[in-house]
Amino acid sequence: MAQDHKKPAVQSGLDYLKHLIADWRGSAMAETMNMRLIAVDDGTATFEAHPTSRYFNPQMRVHGGYAATLIDSALGCAVQTKLAAGTGYGTIELKVNYVRKIDGSTGRLLCTGSVIHAGRTLFTADARVTDEKGKIYAHGSGTFMVYPT
Repeated sequence: MAQDHKKPAVQSGLDYLKHLIADWRGSAMAETMNMRLIAVDDGTATFEAHPTSRYFNPQMRVHGGYAATLIDSALGCAVQTKLAAGTGYGTIELKVNYVRKIDGSTGRLLCTGSVIHAGRTLFTADARVTDEKGKIYAHGSGTFMVYPT
């Protein structure tokens, strides 16, 4: 079973995520979605995901919620890289554009989120879901509320 990763108050968001990558024990959501945080830097975060028929909708394609979850995760972690210790955040708006279908032949996906605006109480970020050759499958943006924890 995945372990709960609690962010110690003495670590910045970036330091916490770097530690999480080095000692990966994915959350229940990451395990369910077959995705993993693989890279972070100041204002960016990248996930890899491996979609399979397990995530198919009735049209025999990966459900749109899969890409939306991947995008929201990359956006949120990109925001987290900019946060000081003791600061939390939450998604308050998410927009996703689906460019092409994801199915069993898609293979490994990468999703990189990048912070566009880092304000005192609101952040915005955008992300792209691509295959390993850079072909885009979806992209999106989000707004995040930032608050002391």
